[in-house]
Amino acid sequence: MTARPVLVVEDEPKLAALLCDYLRAHGFAPHAVADGPTALTLFAELQPAAVLLDLNLPGLDGVEVCRALRRHSNVPILMLSARVDEIDRVLGLEIGADDYLCKPYSPREVVARVRALLRRADGALASPRAAPGCRAVGGFMLDDGGLRAWWRDVALPLTPVEFQLLRTLLQPPGRVFARASLLDAIYTDFRDVSDRAVDSHVKNLRRKLQAAMSGHDCIAAVYGVGYRLDMPDDRDALAS
Repeated sequence: MTARPVLVVEDEPKLAALLCDYLRAHGFAPHAVADGPTALTLFAELQPAAVLLDLNLPGLDGVEVCRALRRHSNVPILMLSARVDEIDRVLGLEIGADDYLCKPYSPREVVARVRALLRRADGALASPRAAPGCRAVGGFMLDDGGLRAWWRDVALPLTPVEFQLLRTLLQPPGRVFARASLLDAIYTDFRDVSDRAVDSHVKNLRRKLQAAMSGHDCIAAVYGVGYRLDMPDDRDALAS
């Protein structure tokens, strides 16, 4: 089986080499670059399965690289940074990163998270109806055990948090959920996060649903309260 390419964008040579060693040992084909412009050039040539992206980069920082990638690709992006403030984690999610790790981190955890991102990207079955335990909610199919979701047989590349968010908003569709309720639903480890984290996850979930629904936006913001998911009907121009 051909090793899957992973782009490692890290300007600390020792750390980049360590990440590459661990990725290679676990069956990946890592390619390391140390600056933003080179990362974008190599990405276009390599078309990697996943990207490990440091925030602090010369030439073009990780935020701009992530934005550039998201303009034309849904590649899984794991953002790595020495910035530990919540605002930086929220920013990473808002611009389209799928996951975020703060330094110092374990290279084993990085590999585990890459594997998890790829499982979610690859794990959608050809038809959700073949997955045991799937349940239908309107036009959605949810696999609670596998944390996977489909809209009318179109696989949704959701992170675990986004899956929990969608599942909550579907209980039932049309109900308004306060931000605090959504926080409780998507973060079960009692971590200290603000309402802005919910807004970031909603933004990412909305983007992925719109891609599957031909631009239709089914998530409504309710001013001063939270969010509501309105189930599209058959008159909407949605993806089949």
